[in-house]
Amino acid sequence: MSSVTPASDTDEGSTTAQFSVRIAVRTYELDALGHLNQAVYHSYAEHSRVEMFRAAGCDTSATFADGFAPVLLASEARYLRELRGGEEVDLSTAVVFGAGKTFAMNTRITKLDGTVSATVNGTLGLLDMTIRRLVANPRERIAALATNPAVIFGPAPA
Repeated sequence: MSSVTPASDTDEGSTTAQFSVRIAVRTYELDALGHLNQAVYHSYAEHSRVEMFRAAGCDTSATFADGFAPVLLASEARYLRELRGGEEVDLSTAVVFGAGKTFAMNTRITKLDGTVSATVNGTLGLLDMTIRRLVANPRERIAALATNPAVIFGPAPA
């Protein structure tokens, strides 16, 4: 299950739609204490980012065919509440575009009762695979690639 809702602008740049997908915590993802292993939070954020691009029509095959690929440059997690096996969580991701070559994809991992378990903020770029450099205009390039841009950018203004 996934959904898209409008998000607001921020001081850091232009925030676009918020994409959400639900996932269940699997027992093999737990550490020795029975909590979700810290590294898996990053995997959950990656899952949400990939699903957002896929839902927008910018999956890996589409971007590769056009000669580009999103690349993760940095990822930072804040762990707020533990997760245990069998719990379901919503992974909500919003994209923040600024003026440069990079953009942020920020994911909030929320329990079904509304408790935020963690936040994972990623810095990404769009790599031109021919020259192996980041493109200067990732927002425009992603918008041009997307077959369903509302997933990333929200509904078009009326």
